[in-house]
Amino acid sequence: MKEGITRFLHTIDSPDDLKKVNEQDLPIVCRELRDFIIDALSCNPGHFGASLGVVELSVALHYVFNSPYDKIVWDVGHQAYGHKILTGRRDQFHTNRKYNGISGFPNISESEHDAFGVGHSSTSISAALGMAVAAKNKGETDRQVIAVIGDGSMTAGLAFEGLNNLAISDTNMLVILNDNNMAIDPNVGGLSDYLVDIATSHTYNKVRREVFKTLQKLKLAGPRSKELILKVNNNIKTLLTKQTNIFEGLNIRYFGPVDGHDVHRLTEVLLDLKDIPGPKVLHVITKKGKGFKLAEENQTAWHAVGAKFDRTTGQKIEPASSLPKPPKFQDVFGHSIVELAEKNEKIVGITPAMPTGCSLNIMMEAMPDRSFDVGIAEQHAVTFSAGLAAAGLVPFCNIYSSFMQRAYDQVIHDVALQNLNVVFCLDRGGLVGADGATHHGAYDLSFLRSVPNLIVSSPRNEEELRNLMYTAQLPDQGPFSIRYPRGIGSMIDWRQPFRETPIGTGEKLKDGKEMAILAIGPVTIKALQVTEALEKEGHSIALYDMRFVKPLDENILHHVFANFNKVLTIEDGTIIGGLGSAVIEFMTDHGYMAHVKRLGIPDKFIDHGTQTELARDCGYDKDGIRTAILEMINVKQKQSLSV
Repeated sequence: MKEGITRFLHTIDSPDDLKKVNEQDLPIVCRELRDFIIDALSCNPGHFGASLGVVELSVALHYVFNSPYDKIVWDVGHQAYGHKILTGRRDQFHTNRKYNGISGFPNISESEHDAFGVGHSSTSISAALGMAVAAKNKGETDRQVIAVIGDGSMTAGLAFEGLNNLAISDTNMLVILNDNNMAIDPNVGGLSDYLVDIATSHTYNKVRREVFKTLQKLKLAGPRSKELILKVNNNIKTLLTKQTNIFEGLNIRYFGPVDGHDVHRLTEVLLDLKDIPGPKVLHVITKKGKGFKLAEENQTAWHAVGAKFDRTTGQKIEPASSLPKPPKFQDVFGHSIVELAEKNEKIVGITPAMPTGCSLNIMMEAMPDRSFDVGIAEQHAVTFSAGLAAAGLVPFCNIYSSFMQRAYDQVIHDVALQNLNVVFCLDRGGLVGADGATHHGAYDLSFLRSVPNLIVSSPRNEEELRNLMYTAQLPDQGPFSIRYPRGIGSMIDWRQPFRETPIGTGEKLKDGKEMAILAIGPVTIKALQVTEALEKEGHSIALYDMRFVKPLDENILHHVFANFNKVLTIEDGTIIGGLGSAVIEFMTDHGYMAHVKRLGIPDKFIDHGTQTELARDCGYDKDGIRTAILEMINVKQKQSLSV
C-alpha cells in the first residue's frame, strides 16, 4: 500500500504515534494494516495467515501497553508482522526475509521493540517470566510483561513448564493465548479440543454475560469486586462446562474467551488487565488468515506463501517453464515412505506438527492409522518413536533439522542408549534461506556424530535418499539419521527401485591426481560440476561422495591420504564437528599428513537470504568451491617451482 492512500498507517512510526489515534478509529488502522500486509506479501512472499489473524490484537497491544518499556514476546514469531510494521519498520517491510533486509521473526538486535528472539515455538512464557521476575527484583512495579502464544505453540512441553513455574511466581505477567486452532496444519491433541470446548460453550457464555451485568449493577468497588467477579465467573464455567479450567487449576487467573477481531473489546479488556496484579491468562479467539478469503478457507496452504500472488484473485505467480523440474526432497520422502510401508507393515510415520511441511501428509492420507502428528512437541516425538521401536515397530520420525536440536537429550537417552531402530529423517538440513538463523539446519551432522550407536548419513540426490530410507528399515539397523535439504533435488527420473546401501560406504564419483575432494549431501553435485569444468581446463581433481559421517568410509580415507597431500572437504553444515572435523580426526589418528581445507558454514550464526546468496557468503557455492580448489593447486605449483 503506497504512502498517502492510508488515512492513519503512513503516520505511524512507533507505538506513540498509534496512541495519538482516537480509539474509535482503531478499526480503520486495523483495516489499513491488514491491507498493507496483504499487499507486501503479494510482492514479497513470507508467512501470511498468522499475522493476518492477529492484526487487531497487534493494534490493541501497542495501543494499551508502552513498548519497549513494556515487554511483548511473540510466539511463534511469524505472527509478528503487524507488530513490526507498527514499531518503525513499515518502510523497511518490503525487505522482510530478504538478504540484508529485516528478519521474518522478532530479533533483539533489530529493534528495541523486539523483546525476545522467537523463531522456534513455545518459548514465550518462559522468557517472559524471566523478564517479569527481573522487573520485580529491580523494583519496576509498573513494567508490564506480555507473552503472546499461539499458532499451536501451547502444545509444546516447554509452554507447560513455563505455566507451571508462572503459577508459583507471583509476578505481574499476562499470557495471551491466541487460539486459532492451527499451527501450520490443524492443531491436534486434547488441549486443542479443550480450548474449543471452552470457546464454544454457548450456555456458559450466555450465563456469564448475565451474571456479569448483575454484578456490575451492584456497583461494587475496589479490587475485591474483581476477585468476586472472577470467582463467580470461574464457578459458572466449571458448573456449565463440567471442566476445571487448566489455567485456574494452576492458580493462574483466566479471562475469556474474547473475540480477537474486536479491537475495541480487546483494548477494553487489556486496559482492565493492566490493573490486575499477578499472573493471568487472556484467551483470545482469532481466525488464521483473517481478511483474505482464500487464506481463511485454506489455512494450511496460506500459512506461508512461497510465491508472489495476485492479491485480488489469490492466483500464485510462478515463473513459466516448459522444462520438467526435479521433485522436492520432502516429497521424495513422502512418496517413498508410503512405498516402503506398503511392503513393511512395521513402518509408521511421526512428525511434530509439520505433516505438510515434511510431506508426511501423503502417508496420512494413504495410511491414517500408521502416521501420527504429535503437535509441536519434538521431545515427545522422539521418545514416542522410541516407544514404538521398543514395541517392535519401525518409526520414521521426520523433524526439521533446526527443530531436532530441541530433542537432543531424547535422541541420546531414549533412542541411542537403548540402540532402538528409530529412523530420523531430518528435513531442511543446511542453509534454508529466508527463515534465517533460527531455522538453518547447520548443526545436526556435528551434534549427532558424537552420539554412540547412531548412523549419520546425508544423500546427494533423490535416489540416494530412497535407498538410505530403504536401508534404514532393514532388520537390526539401530538408530539411523538421514538428513536432506530444503528445496528441489537434481533428478527428473528419481523413482528407481530400492537398493540397499552398505553402511559406512561412500562412492568415488571422479578420479584425479592433483587433489581430492570429500563431500557429503547435495553440495556434492556442485563439487562435481566444478571439477568437470576444471577438467576441461586441464586439471585433474578426484571427488568422493562420503554419504556417511558416521561411520566413515575408512577405505576411501586410507586411499585418499595415501595418495593425496591436498584434501578439500565440503558440507552444508557447520565446519566445527562435521565432516571436515571427522576427516581431520581420522588423519591424525592414523598418522597421515596432508593439507586439509574445510568448506561449510563458519562458526557464526547466518542471517536470512536466498540459499544461493548464503552459500556464496559461506564460501561453498560453485564459485567458492572453484576458488578453494585453485588456491590449493596454486600452492602446490608454487612449492614445486621453488624447489
